[in-house]
Amino acid sequence: MAADSQPADASNDPKHWPTKFTRVIEHDPNSEDYIEIRKVKLKLSAGITGFRAEADDNNGRPITFRKDWFSKNGYYPEKLIAIGVKGDSMEPTMSEGDTVVINTGDTALRDGKTYAINYDGEDIVKRLVKDFGRWFLVSDNPDQKRYHRQECTGATCIIIGRVVLLQRENV
Repeated sequence: MAADSQPADASNDPKHWPTKFTRVIEHDPNSEDYIEIRKVKLKLSAGITGFRAEADDNNGRPITFRKDWFSKNGYYPEKLIAIGVKGDSMEPTMSEGDTVVINTGDTALRDGKTYAINYDGEDIVKRLVKDFGRWFLVSDNPDQKRYHRQECTGATCIIIGRVVLLQRENV
């Protein structure tokens, strides 16, 4: 082999490709076929139903979806936000550093579903469970002594939206 020649890169030669494969295509942010959901930090106040979302550009790239994903699921892009999961109260379902997409247009309570909640001015992600006609915030973490359920009532427990997608940081 000559000093200035390099070995051929087999990955670029189609005859070395597997017979069945799916090519990974990087998202083009200028494409009209895709919509980005940006990660945000929520700014909340205790007892206030609204919230302010500030871009969280230090926490990874936006999550990108094909436009048909929104229509197939009945979502409106302007109603979706993404936030990072904090803590381990939802282990093993969710871990610190995971990202959840929240549908702020869906605040109707459903037993067993997971929601983002303004709990006395703090943004939390919990499962809601109905027990004897009352709603409770429940952690998925099996250490129920450390993560006991709390009743969700009044101005201390305001639903921001239902979690519709979980993006795991580590599998």
